[in-house]
Amino acid sequence: MQFWGYKRKDGRAGIRNHILILPTCACASESCRITAGQVKGAVNIIFNTGCSDVAANTELSQRILTGFACNSNVYGVVIIGLGCETVPHNKLREKIHSMTSKPVVPFGIQEECGTLRTIEKAVRAARDMAAQAAMQPKELCDISELLLGIECGGSDATSGIAANPAVGNLSDRLVDLGASTIMSESIEWIGGEHILAKRAATPEIHNKIIEICQRYEEHLQKAGQDCRAGQPTPGNKAGGLSTLDEKSLGCIRKGGTRPIVEVLEQAHRPSQHGAIVMDTAGYDISSVTAMVAAGCNAVIFTTGRGTPTGNAIVPVLKVTANAKTYKMMDDNIDIDLSTIIRGEKTYQECGEELLHTITDICNGKMTKAEVYGFSDIAVDHVCRFV
Repeated sequence: MQFWGYKRKDGRAGIRNHILILPTCACASESCRITAGQVKGAVNIIFNTGCSDVAANTELSQRILTGFACNSNVYGVVIIGLGCETVPHNKLREKIHSMTSKPVVPFGIQEECGTLRTIEKAVRAARDMAAQAAMQPKELCDISELLLGIECGGSDATSGIAANPAVGNLSDRLVDLGASTIMSESIEWIGGEHILAKRAATPEIHNKIIEICQRYEEHLQKAGQDCRAGQPTPGNKAGGLSTLDEKSLGCIRKGGTRPIVEVLEQAHRPSQHGAIVMDTAGYDISSVTAMVAAGCNAVIFTTGRGTPTGNAIVPVLKVTANAKTYKMMDDNIDIDLSTIIRGEKTYQECGEELLHTITDICNGKMTKAEVYGFSDIAVDHVCRFV
């Protein structure tokens, strides 16, 4: 199976060809938004951190920013910084250049004597990049070049019994074709981690999955918190999920059944091909953020209650098996899988249909969130008790 994509110099293939306007910190986010709005083909993110933080959180923020820049859906990057942040624009450029050869141009608001002058220069640089990006032709790429992020949010009872199994079947099909998938949200493995760990390709991976869940609960206990008090969420409960264990048993279904070949920390790029898991928080937007920074060039997002979530860099395909939710939020949700609930189709049949849909998206079909220009970004705070 193949798709038409953009071959990068590092050998990876993108399914989009964006010019990314990237802030170094929250103080530069609005300037990035204004710049991107004046250049066709440019996208921006709103970053909520980047300064005045502890070392562990700064390291994660930098990993996410460099990961965004290196994502294969990005042709080139215009960085806008303030100038006094923890890692200013020139240093961020150096980090990105150490990982990729794509064009990167930095500007600092304080150096350029204010917002208007900075935006003027950034717009010119972005327009030059966009002109060059438009000259790059699409090439046939093997489906093995796809790295798909798998997410769920606003889950209900239909998620675990229909939507997640269908996406899990999609994951199996992609892995069998040589592609890779990433499932995250480790807090939502708790209660089902022993089942997930059985899929581990090695004893080390098995033990790592168990350890992640134990460590997460212990960390929260040291802070006087119980993860089972915040999970399931009120929306999950209203949708029919009563316990964290019940939610987790449905959550892990979306990762499929193939052997897990790697366990990643947040925003780390995979070194293996196949079914992969990532240790992230349970907040869906920060989880998607981490997977995009790790190199995912598309995300599939299951929801029972409904969500408008999108990402500026990658298409986010949203699916539900709740017919009522799809009817009420059909301007946000791309695919209705309620045929599984009604017994009209099997989750395997829907998994095959999702494979063709994902291929269409790789070929350029836009998701609803893409059409709207939605961009949801959140960075998890990782500073923990020792």
